[in-house]
Amino acid sequence: METSEKKSTATKKVTAKSQKFKEKIISAYMEWVLLKEKAPLSVFKFCKENNFKEAEFYEYFGSFEGLQNAIWNSFYEQTILLCNKDEAYPDFSNKEKMLTFFYTFFEILTLNRSYILFTLTESRDMMKNLSQLKGLRKNIKHFASELIQEKNEEKKLKVLKQSVPVFSEGAWLQMLFLLKYWKDDNSAGFENTDIAIEKSVRAIFDVFDTQPLESILDFGKFLWKEKMM
Repeated sequence: METSEKKSTATKKVTAKSQKFKEKIISAYMEWVLLKEKAPLSVFKFCKENNFKEAEFYEYFGSFEGLQNAIWNSFYEQTILLCNKDEAYPDFSNKEKMLTFFYTFFEILTLNRSYILFTLTESRDMMKNLSQLKGLRKNIKHFASELIQEKNEEKKLKVLKQSVPVFSEGAWLQMLFLLKYWKDDNSAGFENTDIAIEKSVRAIFDVFDTQPLESILDFGKFLWKEKMM
């Protein structure tokens, strides 16, 4: 009989192989979209042209819609992985963690900007384009909830504690705002997006403190200035 250690090693190898093949399908899909400037209409044709079986595709994705969701989830997973590679990250304040998350996330988006601009404008129906963000929404809200819960634990008075669902939803709306801002940002190196990230994160976390109004007004002035320029 195999020892538990051997079984564990074998399982890790199978998992790594599966993950690699899943990433291969994702890369093939993104390349198809960028080269043909349209999404594939047939799973069979897509698989045929990329030399893997249709059955293999369905082992990982139920449809192209599921694949699109997985792409956004992979952006999130890459972000978390990169954040945690920084040995100092666990000791960051919650505000610093969220800043690091957004900076890293949008760096990854920038590396995939052509694909993202296409897929978010593919349909005239905005809601259909945004439907691929369902998994990302769940992940962002979970990430924000953990930070908010930690922040609440620092407060001794219950009356000062903030609603986790409300602020996790706020973090998601913040993400949507930043995504739209980044899409329209024409500044060199997307430096204006970095400014928007810094100001929006500071405004959200200052809601937990005693003087939120100043940050919110500062953020509002920045948005007004950018809109008028």
